[in-house]
Amino acid sequence: MLDLNSDVRYLKGIGEKKALALNKLGVFSLYDLISYFPRKYEDRSKYKPISICSDGENVCIRAFVANDPSLVTVRRGTSLVKLRAADESGVIDITFFNRPYAKNQLHKGEDYIFYGKIECSGSRKSMINPVFEREFGEHKLTGKIFPLYSLTAGISQTDLSNSVRQVLDNCLDYVPEVLPQDVLNEEKLCQLRYAYENIHFPADFKALELARKRLVFEELFVISCALSRIRKTRVQTPGIKMHMLDITGFYDSLPFSPTSAQRRSINEAMDDMCSGREMSRLLQGDVGSGKTLVAAALIWFCRKNGYSSAFMAPTEILAQQHFETLNNFLSPFGLKTGLLIGSMTAKEKRVVKEGLAKGEYDLIIGTHALFSADVEYKNLGLIVTDEQHRFGVNQRAALISKGSNPHVLVMSATPIPRTLALILYGDLDVSIIDELPPGRQKIDTFAVDESYRQRLNNFILKLTGEGRQVFVVCPMVEENEELPVKLKSAQEHAKELSALFPHLKTACVHGKMKAADKEKIMSEFAKGQIDILVATTVIEVGVDVPNAALMIVENAERFGLSQLHQLRGRVGRGPHKSYCVLVSNSDSEDTKARLSIMHKTNDGFKISEEDLRLRGPGDFFGARQHGLPQTHIADLGADTQLLQKAQASADALLRKDPSLSLPGNQPLREKIEKLFKSSSDSFN
Repeated sequence: MLDLNSDVRYLKGIGEKKALALNKLGVFSLYDLISYFPRKYEDRSKYKPISICSDGENVCIRAFVANDPSLVTVRRGTSLVKLRAADESGVIDITFFNRPYAKNQLHKGEDYIFYGKIECSGSRKSMINPVFEREFGEHKLTGKIFPLYSLTAGISQTDLSNSVRQVLDNCLDYVPEVLPQDVLNEEKLCQLRYAYENIHFPADFKALELARKRLVFEELFVISCALSRIRKTRVQTPGIKMHMLDITGFYDSLPFSPTSAQRRSINEAMDDMCSGREMSRLLQGDVGSGKTLVAAALIWFCRKNGYSSAFMAPTEILAQQHFETLNNFLSPFGLKTGLLIGSMTAKEKRVVKEGLAKGEYDLIIGTHALFSADVEYKNLGLIVTDEQHRFGVNQRAALISKGSNPHVLVMSATPIPRTLALILYGDLDVSIIDELPPGRQKIDTFAVDESYRQRLNNFILKLTGEGRQVFVVCPMVEENEELPVKLKSAQEHAKELSALFPHLKTACVHGKMKAADKEKIMSEFAKGQIDILVATTVIEVGVDVPNAALMIVENAERFGLSQLHQLRGRVGRGPHKSYCVLVSNSDSEDTKARLSIMHKTNDGFKISEEDLRLRGPGDFFGARQHGLPQTHIADLGADTQLLQKAQASADALLRKDPSLSLPGNQPLREKIEKLFKSSSDSFN
């Protein structure tokens, strides 16, 4: 007998081969299957007369086949089935590409329902590859709101729809209710059976809305409970208790005055470090907001309390840049800073490791080399990780294990909207640097199409003639992905620019290169030995090149706004006036509206709010680096109000039953435990 934990391969019509295809979609059990929600819905419930159908409209029409369908084979074996259908109001031409079976399924004089996209050419109307079924008979494809699921090779919409129907008919009563009855009543949420039935097979759009609200709330409620419990556990973890100090002396040593946001962030972190609890704080700030200065102040504070610090960067070149910056901040106080990276000689590494073990360094900066098994620390009190999403939870844990409950500061230059930060970093305390230091220049941003290419090339010549350097970013192309004809390839574009500007040094970096080769080219660019660097988004968070004054992003429509903002932040880091040019030939009004936002503001937080609203969190973060448990139905961009209500309900429940030990909360506890297990690297 099937239950919710049964493997999908035991479903009628699935078997081993289709089960493997479903596994690629993250569907292994029957519960996974009914939790695999449709990505969108088509309204096939309404019928329209042919005469009033509009161009581009997706509609259902009732029509009879007016002639015998014809089958012809054209070039390269492509088959065409053509026929004409009619109703009382007009006629329509219907064509099926590579569906020869349609010739024998459609018969002259018989009535059918067709669903598809209307195309108009003058007064003539047509449909290509519509869904169809007999008007008189069982309607499985039309006459209803039809769910559409994300697919993979080997699985069809029919496979998914039929399989979900089987599970709902046989196992729906076994789905555990995790929401307390008082929450269901207070939030006016529908019952579980109704929700699952109508999210997959909605009776109407009102039922779909009620079902979605219920399931979104439940998902956000469970995640909120999970993160709240993590927070409670972490808050209770004892940490090194430091003593508060007057930090005025550190500020007085600086050639500038820190912003109020920097001072506030420093104070928040120092309070954590003096609380007797282990600090786990996210320092979030836009590009150029001065996060490194905050880290320097805390490293100084830590040393004054008799402890050393470790600073972990994602790449060697960034580690070297942080070494120079932090050494400048800290050396006036006599603090000794060390560097430990993979490219150092064995002897250099040995000297540094011996010094670390003896406590000779107040600060060590490096990459993953910092948590090698043979690296020992003395009095490690603070760990700082830069661009924390670049490190796996196991890497951070390995470094933290080098000390005895050291304090942890994680830094990110990706501005996260506050609404999303509530849940994304629900297990961390958050400090936000929401102002830029005085004098930080605005980067002029322009969105242009291909007609500006010659002017853009002339601008490259002008700036390089003045001694400046240029970034050019092309869309990342994944392995085995076919490159669309009009999409710029980093390697090909680098060859074009090299031929166009033979007197300039052009180089290319991309994600498929060896790390050492990337580091070498980035280092040469930083030293001014390369004029034009063509890259994929590997440079999104990367090397600091004060001499770079122009960022060109090709096919800008392929990037999210937050990603474009990060790329723009690679220039304008020195004294030179800087520019960002977004090149896109897209005619889409949505694309033009998105890119205009980049022109209007340099505020990363405003941009991230807009990006989240337009694209949702999945695309917002790109390849799941963000540490957020995978949501099945919630859209953190659109469901902010439900998120806030779910968090309030979760907090209220945990105040009454912190360990979720009451019998009625057992299903919730089990679901949270499953979430921890399936998202073990997300809760970091």
